[in-house]
Amino acid sequence: MTKSDREIMEIFEAYDLTETVWSAAALTGHDPKTVKRYVEARDSGRNPYGREPRPKMIDAFLEKIEEWVEQSKATIRADVVHEKLVKMGYPGSARSTRRAVNAAKTAWKAGKRRTYRPWIPEPGQWLQFDWGEGPKISGRRTWLFCAWLSWSRFRVVIPVWDCTLGTLVACLDTTLRRIGGAPTYLLTDNAKTVTVEHIAGIPVRHPLMVAAGRHYGCQVVSCVPYDPESKGGAEATVRIAKADLVPTEANLLPTYDTFAELTDACLVWCDTVNTRRHRATGQIPADRLDIERTTLHVLPPEPLALALGEERVVGSDRTISFNSVRYSTPPGYTGARVWCRVVGEELSITARTSSGDLSEIWRHQLSTPGVPQIIDAHYPDHPEGRSVHQPRLRPRSEAEVAFVGIGPGAGRWLKEAGPAGASRIRAKMAHAVELAAVLGSDRVDQALGLAAAAGRFAEDDLVSILEHIAASKPVGQVVRADEAHSVQNGTIAWQALGRQQTAAGEARAD
Repeated sequence: MTKSDREIMEIFEAYDLTETVWSAAALTGHDPKTVKRYVEARDSGRNPYGREPRPKMIDAFLEKIEEWVEQSKATIRADVVHEKLVKMGYPGSARSTRRAVNAAKTAWKAGKRRTYRPWIPEPGQWLQFDWGEGPKISGRRTWLFCAWLSWSRFRVVIPVWDCTLGTLVACLDTTLRRIGGAPTYLLTDNAKTVTVEHIAGIPVRHPLMVAAGRHYGCQVVSCVPYDPESKGGAEATVRIAKADLVPTEANLLPTYDTFAELTDACLVWCDTVNTRRHRATGQIPADRLDIERTTLHVLPPEPLALALGEERVVGSDRTISFNSVRYSTPPGYTGARVWCRVVGEELSITARTSSGDLSEIWRHQLSTPGVPQIIDAHYPDHPEGRSVHQPRLRPRSEAEVAFVGIGPGAGRWLKEAGPAGASRIRAKMAHAVELAAVLGSDRVDQALGLAAAAGRFAEDDLVSILEHIAASKPVGQVVRADEAHSVQNGTIAWQALGRQQTAAGEARAD
């Protein structure tokens, strides 16, 4: 039985002290043969703490097993090997065969395993990016553009609607401007927007991506499949970003109500990971980015318009013309340059936002000439989609200035009385000014507002409303006089009069 490490050390100490096998055996209480075996193993350079291999029945067949493993490239099964060995006269068990086959496969793989030199990134050299599927917005699919600087570990995540070439260039432009410069290489996966095909193992780049790299002063390269150094970094960024933005067992919502909410979530995530200490570097990525910016190239002032689409200028009516069709744009882009490109059956409009990022501002369904795409939400100053502005109050004479000066209710009364065709408006305005001088502007302004809401523009309507207010009666629901409602007195009072007469007659009869 193999001795423990403590017992073997006691044997060595006793032998070094006495320098005889019999004396060391007497001191330690072990057999002299055992002491001799451990001492000889130490003196010959063998490991005295390891168990010496014992001869096995499978030893005579090991060379054949190694031959079969080599020919099959470590794919042959142990049961197949055992059947072959039995036919060759092997008397041992299948368990011994499995152990021998596993040992042969392990040795073969150790000799064939690919090795690589660890990749040590330099500042300003590498930017890696990749795509990941994002959350859904109102049931619609989104994508996450994930990028990081290999040296500083600074990450950028941008949500988009698709993974087309124009979107990719827009995301790259936003990323480069967010980090403050362009690195030497842009490393990514072999997507069709980057690599068109492979010929004899050589990737053929997309011409527009080559143009984009030339425009920004970067060289676009793709990773080697199954290479952990070139492929793992970008995929790790996608995995980490999706873990926080796409719901897992303990994460955010499975969907977002608006695209703006998802964009804000991505910005918050980037601020969080870029301001905390990175596990690999032990430093804060935002602090390392300040150092890496000194090695980045200067960016061109404008993006690559060739990939973003056709350039347009937003007119004063907040529309652009594309293929003889007018499309509206959100407020805030009048006179700005935008880029339009067709994505499926939609028109994507990209522009530079107020933060300096290049982002998609709207998507329209493609239309035909004569059928413009105008969104009412793009014109908040035109309620209910009306294209005609309401007239503004512009008092000129002293009488008009005095009437408008009563308060906002006077302005509402004038805006309603004019379109209603009220008669003697100037005389009624002068009368209102006189009443304001006597009763106060606040009461008259309140009465004018109620008159405008109820559509009462007759001669004595203003005085009647003032008397109602003076009587401290609460103002009830305002009813506008029209075909459905009338301001004339009803006949309900005559019903009460009839009941009173009937009651009086019954009293006289009694």
